[in-house]
Amino acid sequence: MQTEFDVQKKSPTQSSSADQVGQGLVTGAEILIRSLEAEGVEIVFGYPGGAVIGIYDTMHRLKPAFKHVLVRHEQGGTHAAEGYAKSTGKVGTVLVTSGPGATNCVTGIADAYMDSIPMVVFTGQVPTKLIGNDAFQECDMIGVTRSITKHSFLVRNVAELAETVKKAYYIAGTGRPGPVVVDLPKDMLMAKAPFHYPKSVSIRGYSFAGKGNRKQIQKAAELINAAEKPLFYVGGGTIISDAAVELTRLARKANIPVTTTLHGLGSFPENDPLSVGMLGMHGTWFANKSVQNTDLLIAVGARFDDRVTGKIEAWAPHAKIIHMDIDPACISKNVPADCPILGDVKLVLKDLEPLVEARSAASRKSWLEQIDVWKAECPMDFKRDGKLRPQEIIRALRDKTGGNATVVTDVGQNQMWGAQFFTYVQPRTHITSGGLGTMGFSLPAAMGVAFGKKPGDSPVISINGDGGVMMNIQELGVAAAHKLPLKVVILNNSYLGMVRQWQELFHEERYSHTDLAPTNPDFIVLAKAFGCEAIRCDKPEDIQATIDAAWEVTDRPVVMEFVVVMEEKVFPMVPSGATTDEMITASSEDIA
Repeated sequence: MQTEFDVQKKSPTQSSSADQVGQGLVTGAEILIRSLEAEGVEIVFGYPGGAVIGIYDTMHRLKPAFKHVLVRHEQGGTHAAEGYAKSTGKVGTVLVTSGPGATNCVTGIADAYMDSIPMVVFTGQVPTKLIGNDAFQECDMIGVTRSITKHSFLVRNVAELAETVKKAYYIAGTGRPGPVVVDLPKDMLMAKAPFHYPKSVSIRGYSFAGKGNRKQIQKAAELINAAEKPLFYVGGGTIISDAAVELTRLARKANIPVTTTLHGLGSFPENDPLSVGMLGMHGTWFANKSVQNTDLLIAVGARFDDRVTGKIEAWAPHAKIIHMDIDPACISKNVPADCPILGDVKLVLKDLEPLVEARSAASRKSWLEQIDVWKAECPMDFKRDGKLRPQEIIRALRDKTGGNATVVTDVGQNQMWGAQFFTYVQPRTHITSGGLGTMGFSLPAAMGVAFGKKPGDSPVISINGDGGVMMNIQELGVAAAHKLPLKVVILNNSYLGMVRQWQELFHEERYSHTDLAPTNPDFIVLAKAFGCEAIRCDKPEDIQATIDAAWEVTDRPVVMEFVVVMEEKVFPMVPSGATTDEMITASSEDIA
């Protein structure tokens, strides 16, 4: 497929005077460092070891233009790179040694693959002559990560290293983004070759969509213009494509309500009257009711995953489907599209807008009023009874920042409360682990976000449960060493809250191995040991004072531990395997 994004063809050894950065022979380690500089890499999250010690020695000698951050665990490094990539739109970079250093990255690589995050992971490897001999710290990372990478490279010729780096970043950041692994045998780092960094590369068999098919876009416009109850269903691909402005303009022009996925939060301002919030398993009642009653579902950069659809046979039963996405494998994969449009959604929306008729709110009166009725039937609310509840904390954080913050949530109940109660109005301000659902994501990812910020930028808030935060809490020391002003929230209910909720609702209250109280540390003492400020709050009347005090700390992370109600549950929810019509909502007693 030829597209406007195709790059120039260049052989591995070809270069021009403009491409050539140095003369003579240099080591593979120096080629890697110089390639990262030429690529414009700003920050590398890494952890040294024997297989990559040559890279670190070269880094010490050359003093490269990029910043290297020594993380405390390789998984933390991959999540930090994810946070950096998701918040900036740039490719994240990780550098680790062979064997366990590399395998510790697998969870982060899989997470990036599921959530379409651009990342290049450089892994050390034993010398080429020892590959396959069960050498010390040998691991077949190409084989291990084959199903969770967009592509992977094993460098066997030092003369091809620079071009391999260029290819890795190009693949990671174009089309549907994703992680790329570059495996670096130790002898390739010591071998020498001339350094030439190509301006462009051509990769046989690799292409991706640009503009959408004009006839399909025309068909989509006709469907939209004829629909009485249209609904935008917006996923993370809209944010990846930087298409929030185009989406918002089109939705307002045609007065079409908008619901978003977890990763789509921020692509359309949730304070707009057309917003119906998040849909799916823990989405709003009114979003799911809108889906079940729409006559036209316009999917933008979304993949119809099971957490959105529930029982797929009964989902959106009255709707025709428009599905626009850059990945052909996603279109009609789970739900057949009546009007598929393969392309970059930003370009598709640009071409679609002039073909869609402007519609006033009055012309959609019946549909918009019905949605308002559903909003009134089951608003997003919580119980106020003098106990400290997580939802009130999220609302207070939103009020403190005016919504002008980057919120990085972990996985579990805290993730859903963070999605439901903050109100996101800008893209790239809500960051979480969606597809893989990785506990331990938030703290290192928030650290990566903070490294991508400039002084004076909006605050970075890391929201965690007491279970998930312990999985990568070691990165607090890194954040403190770099004086990152993270606001780290721990919603401490002394349980694996989401699992406990399921045990209560669906397993007759058999709370099997979800009680964390016996093993939880004193989070205040632990945070201070890492060099952070720390505050504990256990009463709702102290929420505001706790947050205000945290905002006074600007030279290091501050941990806010909120000792919340143990039995609090996330509502609404769609039970696994149920239809969205079978949504469980909070009872009147729960929100009284």
